[in-house]
Amino acid sequence: MPEWSLHTLLAELHSDIEQRLARVRRSLAHPGTKGDGSEAVWLQLLQTYLPKRYLTEKAHVVDSNGQFSDQLDVVVFDKQYTPIIFELEGQLIIPVEGVYAVFEAKQSLNAEQVRYAQQKVASVRRLYRTSLPIPHAGGMYPAKPPQRILGGLLTLESDWSPPLGKPLISALEAPELERLDLGCAAAHGLFSCDENNCHLTTPMAKAATAFLFELIARLQAMATVSMIDIRAYAAWLNVEIEA
Repeated sequence: MPEWSLHTLLAELHSDIEQRLARVRRSLAHPGTKGDGSEAVWLQLLQTYLPKRYLTEKAHVVDSNGQFSDQLDVVVFDKQYTPIIFELEGQLIIPVEGVYAVFEAKQSLNAEQVRYAQQKVASVRRLYRTSLPIPHAGGMYPAKPPQRILGGLLTLESDWSPPLGKPLISALEAPELERLDLGCAAAHGLFSCDENNCHLTTPMAKAATAFLFELIARLQAMATVSMIDIRAYAAWLNVEIEA
């Protein structure tokens, strides 16, 4: 009888993701359908394995000033401390205070897709976030400063040769608002931004599993989101809508 193997379990998790992404690329002809299929693979990975305190969906993000982000393929957000999540005809809209991380999911890693992801991430980070003091048994903790929202790009492959070489590092250079913190090309490895804002690449064979674990580690370090000022959103109830 075969023995349990942690190595095998982790390898199989990555293989499942890589094979499903490759199947989407081979089998779905329409670019939009192909994109939807890739998003679904990454979303299911995170929905299955992230701790239940985190929700993961395709969504827009909104702030209390009424500003909206672009639509993001993958949004990791909080439900416990962000009670209002809007859904309209299948479109999900999440208050920015509840967002931990956002990712774009594409077929290939290249300069065009890196730039596209940077712009999408920036559309979320530029939104205004409220933060309230936190009551506790002994009094009140001061309002928690909003944390940096993680941003990244998820793909099956890289169009560069070598896949994670200097052209990728060069493409990742961007202002802080647009900086990508973590990404994965499932067939090749990871890229990330360290605490000194330096981009690093890590070629590896089990990149999808490594990405999942690194994202969990970064979410753990972030602890919880700031407490949303729900009255700032409620103020919009008194705004007259122009006909």
